[in-house]
Amino acid sequence: VRLVESGGDLVQPGDSLRLSCAASGFTFSRYDMGWFRQAPGKEREFVASIRWSGGSTDYADPVKGRFTISRDNAKNTVYLQMNSLKPEDTAVYYCAGGLYGRLTIKYDYWGQGTQVTVSS
Repeated sequence: VRLVESGGDLVQPGDSLRLSCAASGFTFSRYDMGWFRQAPGKEREFVASIRWSGGSTDYADPVKGRFTISRDNAKNTVYLQMNSLKPEDTAVYYCAGGLYGRLTIKYDYWGQGTQVTVSS
């Protein structure tokens, strides 16, 4: 099983980024997927999740209205479109595969993370 995140970068406040997570080694289309993030000195926190079908999504309050999670089951890839980025969005972003929800314990598979830094 592999989850490989990409797209992290150093950007300025107000910029946009799109993260991608390519999955392999499991039946991606049967798994709910999530994005989490971890800032230095803080616990890993929920960002967004999406059902296996793409029919339902959920977002943490700090990112609601700015971030959009989506997936392409034909490409075994989940995305996180991040707009209007703020310095407080700075973190390592992880994708995860498992059961729809906000708790890390619901997810069986994790990627290695991609760094997003928002700074002027």
